[in-house]
Amino acid sequence: MTRLHLDQRQIDRARESARRIAGAVRAQMEPYTTTSVERATLRLLGVDGVDENGVPLPNRLVEHLQAEDLLAHGAAPVVIGAMLEQQSTVQQVAEAVAAGTLRLRRPANARLVRAACDEEAGKRCAQIAAQRAAREAAIARFGEARTPWLYVIVATGNIHEDVKQARAAAEQGADIIAVIRSTGQSLLDYVPYGATTEGFGGTYATQENFRLMRAALDETADRVGRYIRLTNYCSGLCMPEIAAMGAIERLDMMLNDSMYGIIFRDINLQRTFIDQFFSRMVNAFAGIIINTGEDNYLTTADACEAAHTVLASQLINEQFACLSGLTPEQMGLGHAFEIDPEMTNGFLWEVAQAQLVRQVFPAASLKYMPPTRHMTGNIFRGHLQDALFNVVSALTQQNIHLLGMMTEAIHTPLIQDRFLAVQNARYVFNTLRDLHAEVEFKRGGQIERRAQAVLDETGHLLARIEEIGLPAAIGQGVFADIARRPDGGRGLDGVLAKADDYFNPFPRLMLPGGH
Repeated sequence: MTRLHLDQRQIDRARESARRIAGAVRAQMEPYTTTSVERATLRLLGVDGVDENGVPLPNRLVEHLQAEDLLAHGAAPVVIGAMLEQQSTVQQVAEAVAAGTLRLRRPANARLVRAACDEEAGKRCAQIAAQRAAREAAIARFGEARTPWLYVIVATGNIHEDVKQARAAAEQGADIIAVIRSTGQSLLDYVPYGATTEGFGGTYATQENFRLMRAALDETADRVGRYIRLTNYCSGLCMPEIAAMGAIERLDMMLNDSMYGIIFRDINLQRTFIDQFFSRMVNAFAGIIINTGEDNYLTTADACEAAHTVLASQLINEQFACLSGLTPEQMGLGHAFEIDPEMTNGFLWEVAQAQLVRQVFPAASLKYMPPTRHMTGNIFRGHLQDALFNVVSALTQQNIHLLGMMTEAIHTPLIQDRFLAVQNARYVFNTLRDLHAEVEFKRGGQIERRAQAVLDETGHLLARIEEIGLPAAIGQGVFADIARRPDGGRGLDGVLAKADDYFNPFPRLMLPGGH
């Protein structure tokens, strides 16, 4: 692959700085858990369903534990202790609590209960491992497309209509289907239940919806002869729960950023950092590729001036991902083609940024986003902008390529819009397949100088963040020109300090080394 001549020592220093930044945040958050982590733990142990009023049982159980002042000890040992005492299942314990016939208490024999927790959690981990093996077997059976994988969204609000559109997109050539989540779901502190047919701007993320789409894409893979990956949104106040559901139902990718909820949804910083660690741990164990959200920074900040904030955030996101056990191949670090098309030589700066990201993260499954901010509704110009975006993706060897739509800024894409987008990308990728191996960047040229300048700024920014701390940096609006107070935002009331005897069996089973 053609390469820019960049200072590797600078890259190494920036990565070390990001590692210390992420490590400091992790140490600050370690003494705490959240209601969403404990609900996810219960889901992993097998709790599902709703009560007679439609309230999810994981919520009912956690609310009961809070009322009894038990949650700080961990949901798992209390509920497993009741399971042993009642000689029942975890699900039956949840149903009894919801019905008001069972009041939970601290278990008397902590050692016995912890052993039982490990046993139950081990069974669930084996089921998730089996789903990961099923994915690998399906890929071996069907094969998969060459990268860049074509990523297409569906967003009708009705899961059954989404299934139809997803099948059509896969048959047209899409390799990844992302089910856009209904507007505002990230702010719900519960996960809706069952198959849903009403949603605004997208479809609710539920376990049943995951199951329905997974089955449909597996059937389609058999017909088109290649594995089709499924993506959803593991973010918001229920980030860990959605990770658990995705692991159980064999999703392949998750939008799972460490800071997106803080910056763009005003979710409490502490809540988000705790939740992202647990959710990414589950995704790592399940073999799911995460997608980060740095591309969103360029919708509120200028893509040229803020380029270094994208790279700095990617480096921090990478280090948070490492702490949760994700491998580089599972890191879909995000960036975007968003420089103003009126800018002279803007295409050169787009190439510089994409190539810089590729070289800084050589093993990552990079996620490249299309132009959106400067799409005008002129479909002919938009189709050309998307074609140039496709050229950069081919030249710089991106991995996950979200298709640009010529009708961006007009309406939710129609099936025919997706068809034209697929044809555009397939033409460019085929006709430029080996371009990256045939051209070289001019030594000291404009592209190289631009990339080096962004790298320089990134190093300075990370040094500053390391000095003041990531929460303070977010409070100053370093990323996306949006400032959030460390003690503000939604969900802080769901953060609680762990008791001295707090126990959760899943980190020991899911993290490398059992940390």
